[in-house]
Amino acid sequence: MHGLYAWLRRHPKLVDGPLALLVLGFGLSPYPSWVRHPALVFIIVALAVPIVFRRQYPTAAFAAAVAVGAVQVTVSRWPTPADVSILILLYTLTVCRPRRTSAPGLVICVLGAAVATLRWKLAGDGTAWQVPLVMGLVSTPALLTWLVADSVRWRRGYYAALEEKTRRLERERDALAQVAAAAERARIARELHDIVAHHVSVMVVQADGAAFALDSSPDKTREALGAISGTGRQALAEMRRLLGMLRSPSAGPELAPVPGTGQLGGLLDQTRAAGIPVSFSQEGVLPADRTDGADLAVYRVVQESLTNVRRHGGPGATAAVTIRYTADRMTVTVADDGRGAAAQPAEAHAAEVHPARPSQGLGLPGMRERVELYGGTVTAGPRPGGGYQVTATLPLMAAQLTRGAA
Repeated sequence: MHGLYAWLRRHPKLVDGPLALLVLGFGLSPYPSWVRHPALVFIIVALAVPIVFRRQYPTAAFAAAVAVGAVQVTVSRWPTPADVSILILLYTLTVCRPRRTSAPGLVICVLGAAVATLRWKLAGDGTAWQVPLVMGLVSTPALLTWLVADSVRWRRGYYAALEEKTRRLERERDALAQVAAAAERARIARELHDIVAHHVSVMVVQADGAAFALDSSPDKTREALGAISGTGRQALAEMRRLLGMLRSPSAGPELAPVPGTGQLGGLLDQTRAAGIPVSFSQEGVLPADRTDGADLAVYRVVQESLTNVRRHGGPGATAAVTIRYTADRMTVTVADDGRGAAAQPAEAHAAEVHPARPSQGLGLPGMRERVELYGGTVTAGPRPGGGYQVTATLPLMAAQLTRGAA
């Protein structure tokens, strides 16, 4: 049924044509002999024809019917039933056009009824009984037709506005979904980068040490190979945990706890096992109301900084990790005395200019994105005495507000 209605809307003449024939037959029915009134027959046909084009040209069709009606008042001394076509065209004009166009049409119909009544009354041909009939058939129905059509036009506009609002909300929903998907992809990319870069760098250092001590010290080679195996298993476990978050809930992945400052000891031991001495110091009291996200951000900053030490520090490099807690903020500092100070600033600058280009490094942009999510800042650069330093500051109040918003 809906398909038939839509097809008829695409072919309006199939509906308006039979309506025009109905009006034509209704207008000619009172006259048994058309030959006696050829002019009246022409007027009736001229009143019915504009109905066929009322949807395509509502203003022109109404104007043509009004012009024919004026000719009818001039040459004829009585109305015809076909005059109902003017009401049909007034209805179409009011529905399809704004009030500034339909209101003059109503005024024309009312004035035309008054002129026709006066004209036929002055004719004095014994048809005075038709005077109130004409006023009743034209003036009052014209006003009622306009009111009904104006209500229909307003209701259609209201429904059209609702449909447009619905389409706009759907577009906004799709846009928000795309933004959320992009943010989730960026978060997953950061997690994968942190996991892969850290563990692979440890495995590379251990493999180089094992190759160097293969002939001279088989025991150290065996320890290095064991460290490589353990680091690889840990990397696989963390990657399974991350990928498990992407599976459907029915898969039921077993998730490990989110790493934080409580796991820094294992991270530092892993770095020391890779041959880089690392010292750790903590100042202040560890806040009990810190968020898991901020705790993870601190862990990832230390992890990425130590990874950069292994990659750029060179042999003999040492690192120092300091976490300082105050009443309103916590500060994480990772400093080293390696030789990578000349290489890392260039990488950091390239990452700031093109943060989305993987070939120029994702570590520093990832750290900044994590820390800025909790209202913090990250600074990285060479130390005055040599080496490199990364400092991240997170306000505790912003972390509390972020947890409350979540």
